[in-house]
Amino acid sequence: MSTQSAQTFRTANPHALATILEASETRSIIAATDIFDLAGTKLWARNQPVSVELQRKLLDRKLREPLEACLVAEDGVTPALLASALEALLERDARLAPLLRPQAARLLREVGHLHLHPVAQLLLSAAQAARPAAFEHAVAAMGLAGALMAAHGGQVPEIRLAMLAGLLHDIGEMYIAPEHGEAEADRELDALSYRQLVVHPHVGLLLIAQLTNYPGAVARAIVEHHERLDGSGYPHARHADAMSSLGGLLAVTEATLAALRQPSQQLLHASVALRAVPGEFDLVWVGRLTQAARAQPPLQPVLEGEDIRARRAALGEVLQAAETNVGRTAREPHSAGMKAALELATSLLARLRAGWNESGLWSAQAATGTDAGEVEAMEDELYFRLRGVQRAVLMRAGELPAEEAQALGALCESLPMGRSD
Repeated sequence: MSTQSAQTFRTANPHALATILEASETRSIIAATDIFDLAGTKLWARNQPVSVELQRKLLDRKLREPLEACLVAEDGVTPALLASALEALLERDARLAPLLRPQAARLLREVGHLHLHPVAQLLLSAAQAARPAAFEHAVAAMGLAGALMAAHGGQVPEIRLAMLAGLLHDIGEMYIAPEHGEAEADRELDALSYRQLVVHPHVGLLLIAQLTNYPGAVARAIVEHHERLDGSGYPHARHADAMSSLGGLLAVTEATLAALRQPSQQLLHASVALRAVPGEFDLVWVGRLTQAARAQPPLQPVLEGEDIRARRAALGEVLQAAETNVGRTAREPHSAGMKAALELATSLLARLRAGWNESGLWSAQAATGTDAGEVEAMEDELYFRLRGVQRAVLMRAGELPAEEAQALGALCESLPMGRSD
């Protein structure tokens, strides 16, 4: 165990511990070794099941070794269980079928060879028992990342690495309050939740790099799974030249699944979301997704041409209103924090405008029934992105004088958050 890891995880994280304790009600989670604090006091004996009493003893205590390295889930997640979960996904989710089913045999074969380090196995087991939506998301990411890599011609080691990275990409979410996690948020996080959420890729990096023996490529991809090639992602705003290929794959995987959180949303919705702003994602992976989406028949009847024209016009008006409101506010003199926030808002809206212009959906020639799905998908994505502008701008501004804070709040509230119908 490195000195750095002992420093980082010296105190038990309350959210991870609470999840582990909840899981222990239905799983056998025990101490693999004696647990000591820094003073040498034994807090918990080897082979003793975890309980609420352990939580009390760990309160504000610094540990000799990270708690995660001291516990083991005896009847937790195994490669066989992951294979069963993947099979269930293949049967359950018709939306991902064009991507997953052609690679099903390879995925089911390789999942049995994934190495589950005890720390990763502990946290996955806790998630399966206490945060089932998060576990299902991890399995879906494992399958999708592996399928995309296999379809790209990846060899066995590359497929396994992609599957492992997909499985573990959100492992850092266990270290933030559940209400701030993506699976529970339905893509509608407020600014406070967003501040909590943006740290989880970095926590995942620390967990994998410091507490497991997985390849460095896995840890790096995990910290990059919310980054964007144009530098607009988080937590480190990396650009394409600073991102790994596996990180780019995970970014596409995560964005695809995020766009499909609602059962009614089709693969087309994810395809549009990935193309909504040019330059965000690796086009190699986006292209495979788009091909699969276009091969899927729409699940709902198409709109009439007049409906499409009306929806397109409304979209254009929403974007124009947002640009006008930001531009009007930016003309006033401001503090450095407010100025930085408004510059970011201007930049983010310009990127949305570029995506809208490139989509061609504004064109009079696009008012055909076949465009209805793309219009609706672009509409949902635009409103979601405007929500993202709100969060990012509020975070960039930080603490502002009362008058500016009120003005910025009013500006953010003026951004439309959804259709009125």
